[in-house]
Amino acid sequence: MKDEHALTCPLCQSATVSFFEQDKRRQYFRCGTCALVFADPACLLPPEEEKAVYDKHENVVEDQGYRQFLGRLATPLMEKMGSSGLQGLDFGCGPGPALAAMLSEASHEMAVYDPYFAPNISALERTYDFVTCTEAIEHFYMPHREWRQLLSLVKPGGWLAIMTKLVIDADAFKSWHYKNDPTHVSFFSRETFRFLAERDGLDVDFVGNDVILLRKKNE
Repeated sequence: MKDEHALTCPLCQSATVSFFEQDKRRQYFRCGTCALVFADPACLLPPEEEKAVYDKHENVVEDQGYRQFLGRLATPLMEKMGSSGLQGLDFGCGPGPALAAMLSEASHEMAVYDPYFAPNISALERTYDFVTCTEAIEHFYMPHREWRQLLSLVKPGGWLAIMTKLVIDADAFKSWHYKNDPTHVSFFSRETFRFLAERDGLDVDFVGNDVILLRKKNE
């Protein structure tokens, strides 16, 4: 078993890390400060193997079932924003940027970024009224860096909208299918998002079981 005392949390950088669970493939640890659960860093896939998993995803822009799934984030986000014609970024859009298409159809101006499928660095050099990140944050190897990047992309008063399955407790985690994807390495909970909201000056709203809407306070 890996020495948990040699680890620091990849999200908040705290050293208050303890063993959480182990399955046939890897160990998981939990941060005592921000409650992030994360996979053993030694088990992270190299880029070519990670992308090979993503290449198997069949996310098609025209797929109505996929659009309905993404609507669980898009609909409450647009209700919160209350106006059209805003500028947004879909961060981690994957090979089929359906959410960006849906928001464009709702009269928002959309940019997309994905390190593998849309490596448009210029999209990261400006700020937006809102940033979406659906089924991507659980893939972050260094979430402390990527979280700061997400926040830097949002204008004061703007929105960060996230979709990810949330950790409930240790018992549920044991049989949780979500952790079985080898590219899922960072597992958030409501406690984690509340920690981030308080630390970083955000308002947080939980919508259903897997949608988190965070608003950056005006400076």
